[in-house]
Amino acid sequence: MNRIARIALATVLALAIPAAGGAAQQQAAYTVVESGRSYDRLQDAVNAIGAGTGTIRFASFAFADCAVQHDGDILYTAEVPGQAILDGVACEGKAALVLGGRRARVEGLVFTNMKVPDFNGAGIRLEHGDLEVSQSWFRDSQQGILTADDASGSIKIDKSTFTRLGTCEGPGGCAHSIYIGDYGTLTVTRSRFEAGRGGHYVKSRAPRVTIINNSFDDSAGHATNYMIDLCNGATGQIAGNWFVQGKDKENYSALIAVAAEGKHTSSAGLRIDGNDARMAPGVNFGSTFVGDWSGDALAIGQNTLGAGLKPSDRR
Repeated sequence: MNRIARIALATVLALAIPAAGGAAQQQAAYTVVESGRSYDRLQDAVNAIGAGTGTIRFASFAFADCAVQHDGDILYTAEVPGQAILDGVACEGKAALVLGGRRARVEGLVFTNMKVPDFNGAGIRLEHGDLEVSQSWFRDSQQGILTADDASGSIKIDKSTFTRLGTCEGPGGCAHSIYIGDYGTLTVTRSRFEAGRGGHYVKSRAPRVTIINNSFDDSAGHATNYMIDLCNGATGQIAGNWFVQGKDKENYSALIAVAAEGKHTSSAGLRIDGNDARMAPGVNFGSTFVGDWSGDALAIGQNTLGAGLKPSDRR
């Protein structure tokens, strides 16, 4: 059997496996690795770890399930990356994973179809503590990752994909692919943002950011805004990224916005260089790569910009 056939067979088998708790289930849905104990409900596995440190391994199912973590340090990991899917169930009307412990790590999970009445349905709602996400996919939801404020916390996102996220339908404003509150630091590396459905791709109030080697493909976006919105200003680095501005925009005035909602933190020395940005085929309007409301001395270096894009402007 060739590689393509094996992938197709694995996909069919994954889709055919029943949701957690189904009568036909043969394999344990969730296993706490340290104890070896298995659980049919994700919340039971989380509660078993409690305030301690542990790993929850997800079987290759599509789960109609969610959980709230109040304490502890938990690694949520897929037995097979990309084949453990949290689909359409939000705890507390918020997200598939509502995280408020010391730390959470998420590896290889898929989050999809998260929709709640206030239009903030997310794969992950981070309310406190540190978060690391890798090799995960957030798709077809109101938001991918949404956080509260934790000035001492850190967020790291690596090798993950954000697809068809965001909306401006709600009365409280737009939802986004990623919306980071007043967190200490945000790091986004080697990730892909594509086909947004409203709002921004990355919106962050963190005072320090590292956004390196990602792709932002807005060519199939719908009613989108900025690619990166550092809405209260930030220091750090935006480098090595690839941007394509689409034509279906709610706001096409800039790809990167700095302090557009007011300068709450200095952006002096924010380094923006080594990026590649261009317009998608058929786009007939111009834009600005960096729109700066901060008034600070940004360190905008050499970026490769396509036709119709000017490097920066003060606003």
